[in-house]
Parts: sequence; structure tokens; C-alpha cells
Amino acid sequence: MKRFAFKMKLKPGYADEYKKRHDALWPELKTLIKSTGVSDYSIYLDEETNTLFGVQKIAGESGSQDLGSDPIVQKWWSYMADIMETNLDNSPVTIPLKEVFHLD
Repeated sequence: MKRFAFKMKLKPGYADEYKKRHDALWPELKTLIKSTGVSDYSIYLDEETNTLFGVQKIAGESGSQDLGSDPIVQKWWSYMADIMETNLDNSPVTIPLKEVFHLD
């Protein structure tokens, strides 16, 4: 397993809505993400900057941010596009982060 961390940007004023939508994450999306080998997935919010920080374990080469060709993911991205910074295809602007320290 390897760890993958990334950041995204939430539009100001949407922290509660972002949490609400993720608290009700679609079951088919959960199943898809888990079926690709992603586990131990968390997203944190820096409320001062509206920066979202995601971290997940990956049992392969692809993480949740690599599932954009799936129609379920495309539908989710469209659903979230009004509250996040996105690319032209509605995918969230995602910036991978370099790991500089880890302690087991």
C-alpha cells in the first residue's frame, strides 16, 4: 500500500455544504472507490484558506482522483462543481502533495 495526498480548493462559504454532500456520499461511488483499491480515505479542511487536504491509501497505481472516465465519478464531479474550483471537465483542481515525513 502506498499513501497519496493531495489538495483541492473549496469556494468560500461552502464548508457546511461540502460536509453535507460527503456525509451522504452515494453508495455506488463508495463501492467504486473501494473496488479500485482505495482505503483509509480522509479529507480535511483548512478553514482559513478553504483548502481541502485529502489522503488515502492505494493498493495499486490509481487513486480516487484517477477515476474520471467512470460515469458515476463524472456525475459526482458535476454535482460538486458549484462549490469547488474545477477544471473544464468539472473535475476538481487537484494538486498532488509530496510526502516529506511519515511515522508508523
